[in-house]
Amino acid sequence: MDQNIKHAILRGETTLGIELGSTRIKAVLIDSNYETIGSSSYEWENQLIDGYWTYSLHEMINGLQETYRQLKQKVENKYGVTLQKIGSIGCSAMMQGYIALDQAGELLVPFRTWRNATTGAAASELTEKFQFKIPQRWSIAHLYQAILNEEEHVRNINYMTTLSGYIHWLLTGSKALGVGDASGMFPIDESAQQFNEIMMKQFAELIADKNYPWSITDILPNVYSAGEHAGYLSEAGARLLDPSGSLQAGIPLCPPEGDAGTGMVATNSVKKRTGNISVGTSIFAMFVLEKDLSTVYPEIDIVTTPDGSPVGMVLANNCSSDINAWLGLFREFYESMGQKPDMNQLFSVLFNKALEADADGGGLLSYGYYSGENITGLAQGRPLFVRSPESRFNLANFMRVHLFSAFAALRLGMDILTLKEQVTIDHIMAHGGLFKTPLVGQKMCAAALNIPVSVMSTAGEGGAWGMAVLASYMMNKEQDDCLADYLTAKVFKDAEGQAVYPDSADVDGFSLFMERYTEGLAIEQAAVDHLVENGKK
Repeated sequence: MDQNIKHAILRGETTLGIELGSTRIKAVLIDSNYETIGSSSYEWENQLIDGYWTYSLHEMINGLQETYRQLKQKVENKYGVTLQKIGSIGCSAMMQGYIALDQAGELLVPFRTWRNATTGAAASELTEKFQFKIPQRWSIAHLYQAILNEEEHVRNINYMTTLSGYIHWLLTGSKALGVGDASGMFPIDESAQQFNEIMMKQFAELIADKNYPWSITDILPNVYSAGEHAGYLSEAGARLLDPSGSLQAGIPLCPPEGDAGTGMVATNSVKKRTGNISVGTSIFAMFVLEKDLSTVYPEIDIVTTPDGSPVGMVLANNCSSDINAWLGLFREFYESMGQKPDMNQLFSVLFNKALEADADGGGLLSYGYYSGENITGLAQGRPLFVRSPESRFNLANFMRVHLFSAFAALRLGMDILTLKEQVTIDHIMAHGGLFKTPLVGQKMCAAALNIPVSVMSTAGEGGAWGMAVLASYMMNKEQDDCLADYLTAKVFKDAEGQAVYPDSADVDGFSLFMERYTEGLAIEQAAVDHLVENGKK
């Protein structure tokens, strides 16, 4: 088998998926059977600078290069060959946000991520203008807020894109974006699979008095659907990714996508009535819709699959950051006792404690709000843990409540789809690090959403693997292969997912927790109002 893979590597019969997530940059190399040949990752963190959540361009490039270097080294160590040819490449990243470039291709302002809750006025005005939900994190909301703020850089914009589109542009020189990620920049016309022309004209009229030297149609990327070619690795791009000079230019790249789209692919959730949930720094659930929603909901975003089908998306800005922080504290304690912790074991032990807890978490309450939370209307965040003297404060309840809290804001948005819009959801496919500990995350998620939850073996690979699959689809699809059929018939034909069904006691316990959660939002707001950092609120 190793010899077969070695020959596949030498012949370039491989596919590389790269994803710049919120906490890790990851690369996955797969073979023609969609099996992982090698993977690597680089940890990075966002920073709050001058009021905006951002990542440095230097670390972005360094992390990209280090991730590829590790992957290349693993391939050499295992198969004895240097990675030079790759059949196709795909780039993915956190959806939305704001990257604005000038004529020379330089960043006009630091990358503003999806995490910023600074565009409320713009998002509200555009939603009213378009009669279409424009979330705060969408690129057009960031642009319009910068216009409202009269920021000087706006006049000099030559190109505006997302993080995945930016990396793709660095590697190819092509101003391209997959329709799924593009749907987080500006609304998409489903029939045309392009930005909505009527709304583009409305936006142009809205800013006409500014007399900018650009039009909105000029500065947005070209939109591509899954399966289309979106450029080739340039010489400069090859050297950027692999400074050693081994990687050959000319490799085809598929349309860059957002992490939501790659999550749908990684969980085989692009057909109508399918859904998936992705957990990380943020948490979102996506359901491919059979029909339009009856009205505009502040909590529901309308985006698309990588092949352009409409999707109802519920996204909460905060999920696992606070859990990771508490696990870091437990690790520190363990190290202070003279022990060297195995972090996988630490996660496993503590997560499994949640299964021993009271069904409602013993009266404890947690908000893992590192940033503002759009669904609950908090403009800023303060991680918060609260208990009363009567609460049953033990480790099991502590862990269950933090896991419950990770799903709580999402549940509020999900209720709109299931209760108000009667969207039928048979089950959810889940992926993300929180589900790596067997059964625990699934059980908590099933209780929180009252829906069966399945996790596939590919869940640990996540979006980078899904991006590699999209790149493979571009090269290997038959003429009549739609993405959904391709995934079902070829990629997931032998895949097995283990479903966990809601336990009635856990469901009832989560309902009690949600009563505390909604009542306690006033406590979180008070923390935002009165807990200051460095003298600033």
